[in-house]
Amino acid sequence: MKITLTEKDYIELLEESEQNSTHHSALEPFEYLHETPKQLGKGYYRAIEVYPEFWLDIFDREYNHDMLFKIPVNHHPLQFGALAVGTYTDTYGKVGEGHTFIAGGGLQRKIDIFHRQSQRTLGIYIEMPPQLLRNFFPGVDGEIASELRFLAKDNDWQTLFYPQTTPAIQGVVQQIINCPYQGITKRMYLQAKALELITLQLAPFLAEQGKHKPSPRLKATTIARIQHAREILLSRLENPPPLLELAQLVGVSATTLKRGFKILFGTSVFAYLTDKRMAWAEQLLRQNNSSVAEVANLVGYSHLGHFAAAFKQRYGITPSQCLLGKKVVSG
Repeated sequence: MKITLTEKDYIELLEESEQNSTHHSALEPFEYLHETPKQLGKGYYRAIEVYPEFWLDIFDREYNHDMLFKIPVNHHPLQFGALAVGTYTDTYGKVGEGHTFIAGGGLQRKIDIFHRQSQRTLGIYIEMPPQLLRNFFPGVDGEIASELRFLAKDNDWQTLFYPQTTPAIQGVVQQIINCPYQGITKRMYLQAKALELITLQLAPFLAEQGKHKPSPRLKATTIARIQHAREILLSRLENPPPLLELAQLVGVSATTLKRGFKILFGTSVFAYLTDKRMAWAEQLLRQNNSSVAEVANLVGYSHLGHFAAAFKQRYGITPSQCLLGKKVVSG
């Protein structure tokens, strides 16, 4: 027998189960225990906040029936996961039996997750807002390191892949599950181990990136001038200086300015400016205090059609749809 549940169905069962469960006094102030609803099976998952908004989930569960969970299109956080025991499958791949998973932040397509009856799954999830990456792995501009920006897609479709597991990954998973510490030491230990697991999962992909990417170097004075150029753009989004004038203002050639922007920020001067203008425009539209034409003018567009085209390319919806509150982009 197979039981099919929507995300809403499962949350309702979980809430009902928690109302009937007993309080666990052994839990730390920064962790929560959620028991598997008894009508579905047995087990738990323990959610531990190892850093503000950075969650480590340890789970051990077994279902009484084949289970199919149907998840709709949703805004998904950044998530890493690996199993110590068992396996499950979803629409796009398999977790366990040699594979872990990384689900980037952004829009997740609808996905079905299948757990086989009486199949124990013991493992961990790491979950955080993708913007939190800049706290741990900032680039020279203070934003997320350029190598990791593929994990933060915002309103674009997320990156989803299933890295192979390694003995090192399996070792860290076991260390997390069998954490020997309590209190603040436990939190420190688990934060370090979670970051270690993220590193081990991403290492092959970052190494592959390095093979195909040159390693250009900029002098410290040039970096400071390129960052100054960025600050000028951000302070004058509605009326930025032309490229040549901007280069003169910070004391570099136009060629060095373009090259430096690509190295430091992973994009061109024009694309960077457009992206920041669109982000500002989205904030203004969400506030619902101005018309589309007024917002276009505020962010530096005199031609409404050009503004609408740039906004739709960035967010997948028109400015008018954004003004009306639409959040989910089209494919």
